[in-house]
Amino acid sequence: MVSDSDVISEWWTIPEVMERTGVSLQQARRWVQERDVVGLRRGPDAVLMVPAGFFVDDGPLPALRGTITVLADGGQSDEEIVSWLHAPDDSLPGGSALASLHAGAKTEVRRRAQEQAF
Repeated sequence: MVSDSDVISEWWTIPEVMERTGVSLQQARRWVQERDVVGLRRGPDAVLMVPAGFFVDDGPLPALRGTITVLADGGQSDEEIVSWLHAPDDSLPGGSALASLHAGAKTEVRRRAQEQAF
């Protein structure tokens, strides 16, 4: 598994998600609760943080929720999901699953996510 500090350059706290997307704190928390995005507890205070790459200007990357669901249904933990989405993969059009989702390659990413369960 790839260490999250190796490949994720920017993490946002829930208040930062709120500020950067322009939504209420309640909505930012709901995105995590409803698994539109996944976050990890980080740092000495174990603050819930979400990778910045999970977002577009006004909210979560639309293709992310279904991909998170597929990976979670396949038995992956939130840590494993974050790692898998960010792991370098030259065989994907974007160089990683997350970059490929941003590039519009949702079908290929989800196909590979389904393969992770087997």
